[in-house]
Amino acid sequence: MFASASALARYFTRAPSTSAPKKSSSSSTSRVVRATASATTERRKDHVVVIGAGWGGYGAAKALCESGCRVTLIDAADDPTGSTGMTTKSGKPFEAGTRGFWKDYPNIEACAREMGVKESEAFTEFTPSAFWSPDGLEATAPVFGDSLALPSPLGQVFATFDNFKRLPLSDRASMVGLLYAMLDLNRDEKTFEAYDRLTAHELFIRMGLSKRLVDDFIRPTLLVGLFKPPEELSAAVVMELLYYYALAHQDSFDVRWIKTKSISEVLIAPLCSRLQSEHGLKVVGGTFVNRVDVDEVTRRAEAVHWASKDGKEGVIDDIDGVVFALGAKGMKSVVSNSPVLARVAPEFSAAASLGAIDVVATRIWLDRYVNVHHPANVFSRFKELRGAGGTFFMLDQLQKDTEVELWGGEEPKGSVIAADFYNGTAIACMSDDDIVKLLIEQLLPAAVPGFKGVEALDFEVRRYPGAVSWFSPGSYLKRPPLESPSVSNIVCAGDWVRMGDKEHGAKGLCQERAFVCGLEAGNSLLRRGIITSGAPHPVIPIRPDEAQVVLGRALNKQFMDALTPFGLASPWIR
Repeated sequence: MFASASALARYFTRAPSTSAPKKSSSSSTSRVVRATASATTERRKDHVVVIGAGWGGYGAAKALCESGCRVTLIDAADDPTGSTGMTTKSGKPFEAGTRGFWKDYPNIEACAREMGVKESEAFTEFTPSAFWSPDGLEATAPVFGDSLALPSPLGQVFATFDNFKRLPLSDRASMVGLLYAMLDLNRDEKTFEAYDRLTAHELFIRMGLSKRLVDDFIRPTLLVGLFKPPEELSAAVVMELLYYYALAHQDSFDVRWIKTKSISEVLIAPLCSRLQSEHGLKVVGGTFVNRVDVDEVTRRAEAVHWASKDGKEGVIDDIDGVVFALGAKGMKSVVSNSPVLARVAPEFSAAASLGAIDVVATRIWLDRYVNVHHPANVFSRFKELRGAGGTFFMLDQLQKDTEVELWGGEEPKGSVIAADFYNGTAIACMSDDDIVKLLIEQLLPAAVPGFKGVEALDFEVRRYPGAVSWFSPGSYLKRPPLESPSVSNIVCAGDWVRMGDKEHGAKGLCQERAFVCGLEAGNSLLRRGIITSGAPHPVIPIRPDEAQVVLGRALNKQFMDALTPFGLASPWIR
């Protein structure tokens, strides 16, 4: 639900895995293609290789291409340009997860306008989201922008006062402790790191949250927002996410969806086309990067080795910079096959050691229409989820104007469901048929009785192992930095990257943060003179936090700084 990046945020907000395929046993060099510098021109253009074609990779490519740099974008997907929509075996459209676009996505929205994409044609209206349990409807997250505007968090409390169907007010009131933790989180770097060492569940206990509030609402929210339960998540990242969505502004949690086709076709394809036609972007699909050579003396990346799915191998050795737009799985593959990089740049080895989360994405075409009040829905407290977080989306509602396309050109016959499982390792072990039966015979009818008796006319199930980032306790210092302190011409892009003084207001596993990080990765190479072709790309900040929130943070910092010399500041963290 939150990320809905790329991919799924990270799968969904960044590049697919770039793990290396098995090497051919042939030792012949005739199959090795060496990419060398093009014919000498009046002035050789700087050349950067971007590894990963998610939002982070395309953000970096945009910043660098528009500065006049020559860019090669490499990705494992067969068509990273977005121009060819993903389809099922029967030819119907499929997308790896349903991803939302929240209120504060100014850079993605600006990019869409720049590419000539009309918001009214690309996005739905902002929609409510419903939470379903075995007892029925548990809660509804409204469109906060439609409610009476009040100072945050009073506006959120007022807007949701009647939206919880079973959770008592006393349990909801126990969240007050978290509001304080959100204000305290970014008091200074050491405080943030102390919160990061805690699990979110430990913090919930220390701040007095009720068990029912955690189990019925916060746990399912985190399972579809950060893709892990609170006992497996960094308290710092959870507080950061809640601050962004639930405190900074009344309407920050308002979300909308792609209105037709897929994110790749609607937003990535026109961006890629513009970069290719106007700036010479080279996109290489179906290709894995399996090694990056680094000069141990100069501490610069000198070559990128690749292998394509059809068995070709090669090296790009005329490079001036490299962008790692990778997740933990891809980082592990590249670093483990790059001995000098692993030796001289411990920050990349640390990033490669972090875990990642499995995702299962499904799409089901039903034999009849089912009336569900809201198109975006979350499963809560279902033991059948086997520890996963689950969402389901009524695509026939979200994409009602293009329903024939949704059915692959066939005559529409019923509802189309996109159901996704996060932290879905146990679900992924099941067969495709059993996963679909779990949905249409158990989960969906238990939540919405109208699903009883439906049949699947067609379905697709896809598994994405290690697809998204896991913000585990203590992971903050291991996450890759925007700028490598060890290899001057390597930068990182993606929603898990530590951005330092270039940190953006968009938080968590979100497409906006991945895109902005990509822009800043490209800008870093330009600002530091590693790439000398032009000016940095502008980055749009999100709206300033509401005045009372800023004041609360300032007062807390002043008070806690006064207590720190006596060892009394934030006794719930160490």
